[in-house]
Amino acid sequence: MSVAFDKSLLHPRHWLTWFGLGLLWLIVQLPYPLLYLLGSSLGRASRRFLKRRERIAARNIELCFPDMDACARNKMVEQNFISLGMGLIETGMAWFWSDARVKKWFDVEGYENLTRALEAKKGVMVVGIHFMSLELGGRVMGLCRPMMATYRQHNSPLMEYVQTKGRLRSNKAMIDRRNLRGLVQALKSGEAVWFAPDQDYGPKGSVFAPFFSVQDAATTNGTYVLSKLSGSALLTITMVRKATKDGYRLYISEAINDYPSEDELKAACFMNRIIEKEILRAPDQYLWVHRRFKTRPAGGTSLY
Repeated sequence: MSVAFDKSLLHPRHWLTWFGLGLLWLIVQLPYPLLYLLGSSLGRASRRFLKRRERIAARNIELCFPDMDACARNKMVEQNFISLGMGLIETGMAWFWSDARVKKWFDVEGYENLTRALEAKKGVMVVGIHFMSLELGGRVMGLCRPMMATYRQHNSPLMEYVQTKGRLRSNKAMIDRRNLRGLVQALKSGEAVWFAPDQDYGPKGSVFAPFFSVQDAATTNGTYVLSKLSGSALLTITMVRKATKDGYRLYISEAINDYPSEDELKAACFMNRIIEKEILRAPDQYLWVHRRFKTRPAGGTSLY
């Protein structure tokens, strides 16, 4: 899969975006320790201006961890915004760093699990989690084993071009998340396909299942449908920033053999428990600024 450049992307309406991308490219040429310092500082500063996102993050953490005291919750919000700033820097690293430079900053746990699952020739559904380092995680994942991934098309044609080109530096193809036929075909042909079922995608195609302490979180049935139609293996791949500030670790789980594919609600509950376990590897790095609980059951009141 290749990405064609269109001359319309040089139109003056895109110049500000080009400037921002150029600045990001320039910044990520700095040594990683400086990038870590810069990203952390940017995240702390952004909290002053992103008040709505701060409220969403605080509310999500309160809902998911009701036994956590106010001081601990505030500390997690603070760390979450540091991670948000790092996420911007890591996006530039993912799109613009060379393979050799990326490889210096990560290690892998469980690579043999992915190899074993692919050897079965049934395809592998790779469950991802929306950590702030998601873009870099995709690049790292592809350097271990080139894959396909689902995505939502960007509203800006320039950003669509740049992000797709960046993601394809180490992966095979991007598949629109609404393209069910394409996803099933890829899996049946033996490919590994990444997707993330951990967000609120609205009421259509969702069931309400427990997620941490929220008993009725809208949960996509995409995992269930793909499993039924493709018969592929299922495992998780998660990348987190090391607490030692010296890089990243990619975790590849063993294949999930007890997925309850006979019942949609049981499958959603099961997958949410898997996602919770992955989030707890580094809860402060998760995308808490997303309104995970915006969709409510009929007659339910807003949690925000």
